[in-house]
Amino acid sequence: MQSTGSPYPIQRIGAQDRPTKVVVSAGFPIMNDAASRFADKTLVLVGLMGAGKTSVGRRLADRLNLKFVDADAEIEAAAGMTIADIFAAHGEAHFRDGERRVIARLLENQGQVLATGGGAYMDPLTRRHISEKAISIWLKADLDVLFKRVSRRKTRPLLNNEDPKAVLEKLIEDRYPVYAEADIVVESIDAPHEVMVEKILTALADCSESANQQNQ
Repeated sequence: MQSTGSPYPIQRIGAQDRPTKVVVSAGFPIMNDAASRFADKTLVLVGLMGAGKTSVGRRLADRLNLKFVDADAEIEAAAGMTIADIFAAHGEAHFRDGERRVIARLLENQGQVLATGGGAYMDPLTRRHISEKAISIWLKADLDVLFKRVSRRKTRPLLNNEDPKAVLEKLIEDRYPVYAEADIVVESIDAPHEVMVEKILTALADCSESANQQNQ
């Protein structure tokens, strides 16, 4: 197998070397110890707003004894203002530029679970950095689940309009084909956070096992 300098086992997929992709749907089996091999890596959670990246990410980090980092919180700290205020004062393009730089900086660290904003993975350069330095995990939720969750908060700049559900539906159409490039896909369902953590741990274990088989 060709070496690329990546710390993760890879397999040949088309014209690109990437970590083994694993897709996990509704039910979740019991995790095995293979997930522990990722304990010193960076796990990047991607997906739309409301997918559970922050709430699930905190619990995942606890389970793996990793640091949890929220990219949006880091952006706000760097800018000295909220994301909503950044959008209002400077526009989305300015925000995306800062987001790209902050995530690139965060990816220089290891031993962490990094939750990213919904639009971060859409940036080709950010996507490349994540592919090179981390394992990406897409929390994939359907429209009804997302809308139920985001309706509880009024701090989403992209949803400040008359028909937020239609906006979400358009975001799904535009972004899901790109999110599908993530190394691991886990269905985000309307269930307790601990269920989602188990599903992710199972996916990591399966990813490890598949990669080991590829290397044999």
